[in-house]
Amino acid sequence: MSDTYLAVFVGSKTSAKMAAWNALSEAERKAKEKAGIAAWKAWVEKHQAALAAMGGPLGKTKRVGPDGIADVSNEMGAFTVVRAESQEAAARMFENHPHFAIFPGEAVEVMPVLQIPGG
Repeated sequence: MSDTYLAVFVGSKTSAKMAAWNALSEAERKAKEKAGIAAWKAWVEKHQAALAAMGGPLGKTKRVGPDGIADVSNEMGAFTVVRAESQEAAARMFENHPHFAIFPGEAVEVMPVLQIPGG
């Protein structure tokens, strides 16, 4: 049996990694982008059978609470949904992922998608 896991790609626009990325010359950045995209496509091909939803980049965030709606910023940049035998197995899929191995992302957070009781 395999369970479903949400993987959230996180990174800060003000991190040292992002500052170093932004300090690259245009040629260096384009070369890294090309390598990163190729590596990401290879990751997708390798894990195709486990991808429940490809997901994608996340846009600007609106926070809704008792005080109304507000524009906020967080570190979530993208998401994907995978199926795996365990949370550990799902997390292992993202070891050395291009999000942080090539691009200036910081991590991928993997959490189970829980079933609603009686649902």
